[in-house]
Amino acid sequence: MFYPREMTEIEMIVPAKDLLAVTTELGGQGIFHQTDSSYLSSEAEMNQPNQWQEKATGYASLERRLQTILLTLEIKEGKPPSGEFPGLVDLATAQQTVEQIEHEVRLNSDQLTAEYKHVEHLESLQEQLQPVADLDLDLSQLRNPRFLYSVLGMMPVDNIERLQTSLSRIPTVFLTLNQDNQKAVVWLAGPRANADVLERAARSAYLNPLSLPDEYTGKPSEIIAALREGIATAQKKITALKGDQGKLREKYEKQARELLWDVRSSRMLTDAIVRYGRLKYTYLIVGWVISACIPHLLQRLKQISSGTLVETFPAKREASSNVPVDLNNPRFMRPFQMLVTTYARPRYNELDPTFLIALTFPLLFGAMFGDVGQGLVLAVLGWLMAQKKFLASMSSLGGLITACGLSATVFGFLYGSIFGVEHVIPALWLHPMEKIMDILMVAIGVGVVLLTIGFLINIYNAARNRDWAHLVFANNGIAGLVLYWSLLGLVAGAFLGSLPVPSVGFGGLAVIARGCVMVSEMVVPPGTGHRPPPEGGPGTYAIQAFFELFETVIGFLSNSLSYVRVGAFAVAHAGLSAVIFILAELASPARGIGYYIVVIIGNLFIIGFEGLIVGIQTMRLEYYEFFSKFFKGGGGRYEPLTLRAAAED
Repeated sequence: MFYPREMTEIEMIVPAKDLLAVTTELGGQGIFHQTDSSYLSSEAEMNQPNQWQEKATGYASLERRLQTILLTLEIKEGKPPSGEFPGLVDLATAQQTVEQIEHEVRLNSDQLTAEYKHVEHLESLQEQLQPVADLDLDLSQLRNPRFLYSVLGMMPVDNIERLQTSLSRIPTVFLTLNQDNQKAVVWLAGPRANADVLERAARSAYLNPLSLPDEYTGKPSEIIAALREGIATAQKKITALKGDQGKLREKYEKQARELLWDVRSSRMLTDAIVRYGRLKYTYLIVGWVISACIPHLLQRLKQISSGTLVETFPAKREASSNVPVDLNNPRFMRPFQMLVTTYARPRYNELDPTFLIALTFPLLFGAMFGDVGQGLVLAVLGWLMAQKKFLASMSSLGGLITACGLSATVFGFLYGSIFGVEHVIPALWLHPMEKIMDILMVAIGVGVVLLTIGFLINIYNAARNRDWAHLVFANNGIAGLVLYWSLLGLVAGAFLGSLPVPSVGFGGLAVIARGCVMVSEMVVPPGTGHRPPPEGGPGTYAIQAFFELFETVIGFLSNSLSYVRVGAFAVAHAGLSAVIFILAELASPARGIGYYIVVIIGNLFIIGFEGLIVGIQTMRLEYYEFFSKFFKGGGGRYEPLTLRAAAED
């Protein structure tokens, strides 16, 4: 739990006759993280066409077609079928089945699409005719007259005068049939000989002509009635086609879903084989397996293929650049693991900080959001989210919100606050508004403790990896820790008026630690987060080292002072709650129904809005203050081959 699972690299030489059986076993167990070894193929094999690549392409194409079918028929993919993978799907047979299903589904889908477009077209015509519904004119008489060019349509009211001016020297008839503040229904007519000029003028004035199919004749009101009848007829066809689609869904749901999973598994298996190294009669397979699973895997491979040669190489923590990382945390800690991996995935040789963030994140959140009632509401909401009964799309955050809500409840008892009301229950510790300086100093003290823990974890990581230079001289090593505490001692002495002797002692330690930190770039090897020594001689190096030391000292102090926000938000939370009750008094001095409505809305606002802000501030303290002392990240994800992977995986 404190470190990623131990991994072992495994190399296998598998006879071609046992290739499918071995790959199926590797995918069935779901513990083999594959490494691409195709570059190890022999030159002769690399020049030959790869039949497995062709099969993988065929399965990928079939998978996309089946997904389209399921999407069209509104069939969910569901969970992977239980049981072992039955074996590679016959590509030719599967293609025939998919083509048969596609033909029926496409026929129904194309008809539905055509009817939807027809309805959309009729509704558009109806919308165009609506402004001239009361016009007593047979619109069919305007179609293609021999000597007359005419346009009936809509245009912006502001452009009417401009259009009339542009046509003043051309014999035309321009009538405004209907208008409102923005649009006007107009009729423009003129000689057919001037059709080009009239068309350009109408287009420049944004006159949108009304175009009706030839089958619609009569007055606008009569055409609108015919359009409504056509829309109703099309809607009936759509209903019938949807019924046919439902029958297709019932007919092919089970078959299409099962075929999709079998094709997907076949595609994943052939994709894995494509990444094997090809020799003349054998294949080379390379990858990573969780060390604890190696004995069982070797036993199964021996049963399946006696001719397979296997070598294993346990990974060492100190040499871990390419080792995939599998975090092994209990289920209840998965929400906190998500916070860690959002920042970065730990390296194979790094401490997994999930258990630390599981302790400190709720602690800091609760200290800033301490209230019994609001905390319980937050905890209940988190539990409902975790159970997918509320905001199911955010269920992964449910456990985190529940833990934060319970922590806020505990701090609510410490602060004596319930739904923003103080002095109803006794404060087991203090009221933040009454002891502002006390809670701010405690917050800084908590920050110092957490930062010190970060230093110690970094020192432990360096010792475990035998990185002695980093352990002693790095900014976050022993020298950095001594410098940090020396600075704290000097600051405390200045504020508390301590005796000169301790101040001298802290000053001496600071000077020694400062010297170690300044020479860190000369002794800490590259690749550990330090910049290489600058070019230009000792003078240039001394100047750069001084300013980097200054930056380090400022960083130490700012990291510590950042935790003031824990106490500040606790005070702000109490103050905001007090404001809610002041507003409630103003809304209803007699404490009627309005008073309680304001109190309820105010508490909901605090739970939602301030809860979000406090969560962001807590995350900032974890990521930028705490993690920066010991956590680098950059580990690769452990992604085992599995032939029954769910779509979301």
